Amino acid sequence: MESFCMFLLLVAGSALPCLAANPKTSLLYPYGKTQGDSENPVADDGNSPEITINKPFSFYGKKYNSLFVNNNGVVSFGKYVSEYTPSAFPLKEGIPFVAPFWADVDNRVSGSIFSRQTEDSVLLSRFAEDLGRYRADVSFIPVWMFIATWYKVGYYGSASDKVNTFQVVLATDGEISFIMLNYADIQWTTGTGNDGDIYTGLGGTPAQAGFDSGDKENYYNIPGSRTDAKLGSASPHLTVRPSRCLTAELSVARGPPGKEEVITPAECHGKAGFCLRLLPFLLP
Repeated sequence: MESFCMFLLLVAGSALPCLAANPKTSLLYPYGKTQGDSENPVADDGNSPEITINKPFSFYGKKYNSLFVNNNGVVSFGKYVSEYTPSAFPLKEGIPFVAPFWADVDNRVSGSIFSRQTEDSVLLSRFAEDLGRYRADVSFIPVWMFIATWYKVGYYGSASDKVNTFQVVLATDGEISFIMLNYADIQWTTGTGNDGDIYTGLGGTPAQAGFDSGDKENYYNIPGSRTDAKLGSASPHLTVRPSRCLTAELSVARGPPGKEEVITPAECHGKAGFCLRLLPFLLP
């Protein structure tokens, strides 16, 4: 079967290998109570309160000043998301959101969901360096970041010790926005409410990953989302290695006249002008 990290790194039908993380460097950005994070309530299908963010964040060409961190693996703008059954984008509800791992997470079973915004210079520099490793042609110095981490979270109806750890990082320099998805450990894909197996957390309607602008026209489904074929739901085992995906809001020009830096649109569903592009990156 294909590994789940390969599912997350499939772009336009091209499978990319997953490489092991450098044991000296954590894939995830720092998180948890010791970092000053807030923690979501322990609740099935719960969410954080609406979080006012210190810098406007541009997503599909629209700027947002607040967001929600939802227990079921979603960061949304304008409204919380309690739905536990993942659907392909676009959604009829019209809620703009980022889905690193939309599935039936249940932190009553296990795990914690942390989040914070930061303007810490060390973390901002780290993000710039991480981006530079993969896109040396893009000059990007963030001034603000938001980090949400799902740490060792279980699935609804679980009768196992299988847990997932993943993270989304939003970053902006005031003009261009990037979204980084970090997957440290993925052991399950489906809760029992979506016909997943009680012992394996596989089968049924697997997790969805991608981006939805909420306007029903601009969206991106990461290829392989919600498909048994990609996830190998018949297998009782899921082999995953750390992986990372990075997106950029494109079609942005900046700089002095005649010397503008232009990030051009890539293939995606939506109108020309702006869209999100999935950039698959391998760990060192």
